[in-house]
Amino acid sequence: MYRFGVVILGFSLAAQAQRAVPKNPVQPKAAPESPARQLSPGQKFVIDTVKMATALPQSDQQDRLRVLSAAADVVSPIDKKMAKGFWNEGVRIESELVRLGQTPAVSMMTNGQADCQSVLSFVENLPESAVQRAEQALIGAVTMCSRQTLDTVERKLDAALQKGVVPARALMATMQTQGEKAPWSQEHFARMFAALPDPKDNAAEAENLAAMYAQMAPQVDKEIAAKAGLQLLVWLGKVEDSPVRGLSIRIAGQAMRETLGEEAYQKALQSDVVASSTLQSAGPEREIQRPEPEGVSVLAAMENKADQTEQLSGLPPVMRAREAAAHGFASGTSGDKQQARKYFDMAFSAADEVWEARTPETDAAAVVQEISEAAAQVDSVNALMRAQKLHDHSAQAISMLAVARVVASNGISK
Repeated sequence: MYRFGVVILGFSLAAQAQRAVPKNPVQPKAAPESPARQLSPGQKFVIDTVKMATALPQSDQQDRLRVLSAAADVVSPIDKKMAKGFWNEGVRIESELVRLGQTPAVSMMTNGQADCQSVLSFVENLPESAVQRAEQALIGAVTMCSRQTLDTVERKLDAALQKGVVPARALMATMQTQGEKAPWSQEHFARMFAALPDPKDNAAEAENLAAMYAQMAPQVDKEIAAKAGLQLLVWLGKVEDSPVRGLSIRIAGQAMRETLGEEAYQKALQSDVVASSTLQSAGPEREIQRPEPEGVSVLAAMENKADQTEQLSGLPPVMRAREAAAHGFASGTSGDKQQARKYFDMAFSAADEVWEARTPETDAAAVVQEISEAAAQVDSVNALMRAQKLHDHSAQAISMLAVARVVASNGISK
């Protein structure tokens, strides 16, 4: 395309030369040429790596969305036009996934690259039945493009509430954008707790709902706060007993007490036997077993410099990949590049196993990203070569972008 443009320009200049030229023409001053932006070696590495990663095909649209989101995030500080192209493609895929009944693995609405007209189009075309699946996107829309999208998001949330769907986090984000004292926020706070979802299917939301009540209750009329608090307690009473349920009941009860004052609080409880009974059933505080991150201790790896490859070989693939990467990082940053290569050989081999056997419960992309970043901290060029040798194209792209992210922050390491 550019070559064709040059040819046309050449013909145009030739034609001008054949015309009569006046004597002593006034020559306009040529505008100073703006020098082309010079990319640093690190920036060029990032641009080239992002182009290679995004050119790889992904058969799974969720994987393609992951790749585009990471690519836009990495390249945006260097080339916003390129980032916008990735963002536009990603928004289209995200919209398709939602319409197909899937919850997007990531949302392009949250990475700061939003084209607000495209965001508005996304929200306008969002089916009412898909509001819950697109909750993260709606939060991004009202956070980054509130002027363009707020009215439309509000209409979508209204429609969802009418159908008994309670996208609580999106509602809270919209209330905060609108202003917690705004009439819309006051009204929808009441509507949210009047239309709580099935407690058996949504028990995991108990703590979130209690926290949202605690945040908003002081901002609304005390009568509304009392009614919503009772509705929440009745709902929590139907949730299966667990330490999280007990904590949620205590959060809700304490928020009611502080908002209403002791006398009004006791009066409200006397008016609803079920809510009062729920408070009594909270029980003593119990330890909540939170899922522990599957991270590893780099410090421990740095302290134990003996060869650990034999011990690591017996670990499950996820832990083997992460432990080997930690030891590779420790060895490499201590100057033992040869030992680091052995560990990274093991880490990337295990990552292939993780990817090939991945399930919805296994965040294979996070494993690939983690080991790739560790390798890039030691030798970014070698890490890129390792990324390109992973078996799956999606894993390759995610790994390459992780390397690019490290180079964008630290420069090229060897």
